[in-house]
Amino acid sequence: MPSSPPRSLTRPLRIRAVAPGLAVVAAGVAVALWAGSVQSVLGPLVVALILGVLLANSSLYTPALRPGVTAGAKKLLRAGVVLLGLQLALPDIVALGLPVLGLIVACVALSYLLTLQLGLRLGLTRAGATLMAAGFSICGASAIAGLQSVVKADDDETAGAVAMVTLYGSLMIVVLPLLGGLLGLDEEQFGLWAGLAVHEVAQVVAVAGTAGVAALAVATVVKLGRVLMLAPVAALASLGERRRAAGLTGADRTEASPSDDPTSRPPVVPLFVLGFLVMVAVRSLGILPDSALEAGRTLTTILLAAGMFGLGAGIDVRRLLRTGGRFAVVGALSTVLLAGGSLLGVLLIT
Repeated sequence: MPSSPPRSLTRPLRIRAVAPGLAVVAAGVAVALWAGSVQSVLGPLVVALILGVLLANSSLYTPALRPGVTAGAKKLLRAGVVLLGLQLALPDIVALGLPVLGLIVACVALSYLLTLQLGLRLGLTRAGATLMAAGFSICGASAIAGLQSVVKADDDETAGAVAMVTLYGSLMIVVLPLLGGLLGLDEEQFGLWAGLAVHEVAQVVAVAGTAGVAALAVATVVKLGRVLMLAPVAALASLGERRRAAGLTGADRTEASPSDDPTSRPPVVPLFVLGFLVMVAVRSLGILPDSALEAGRTLTTILLAAGMFGLGAGIDVRRLLRTGGRFAVVGALSTVLLAGGSLLGVLLIT
């Protein structure tokens, strides 16, 4: 029986196989970064996802491009989520005070659970409902990217969730400032509300910036407090998937099921969550200069955009259109519930 070629010989072959696709991904990320810099409605991650969809549904997407475009998508997304931790400094979040911290936890927990149940009742798969819950309650596309591999959601479900947080978050850029003026909220109240209710970090900046510098400062830290909730939520979601894989959550346990193999179960705490927490600790220690933090922010965006481009290239547009209505309804209800509940909480503590 002939032996397989040594790795040192096969590695150049693998590099040549993925190089054309990776070059396309790099070009797509460059376009997404540029597009995100010249307008504020669609961030680079969403633009990258759209570009991936356009490529996949065109004649330009040849078999030679597929290995490089799709192979690294999930790994790049996880790496981007790990580096996202560099944006969070625990002292800044703790300085918000116990009432605000309690409100952040309550809003994230209730929004997540309600959105998950709404999604399941309205016909989404558990994976799709989980992505919607994470995106709307935590931090939009970044949370969706983090949970996508944990719950094994397909690319269409990922695209549906990203599209909805983009749509409703963009609407809130217009609606929340109008409501804040009608309600007579001061800058601190409006900043709290924006940080608690709006989905993406960039959308929070756009909303809170309309009320002044003080509102923007409060909103940004509150929003980053929500981002910090990504770690426990991802760990709990992974634990839930592990229990389901072991057959512990169903009434009927099948004997000798492949899912009973411990190696097929996801880890209790995904490695990217541990990496995320390490990056939070590094940022909180204050040992990195501002230039390194800025480079980390840029690299985070690049990695997440590259991963989103790869996910977009795997999307079936016709299937997405068939299921998009359910995602839209869940997104609308989740947005209204989160905005209303967080406003009530802000009025109670201020």
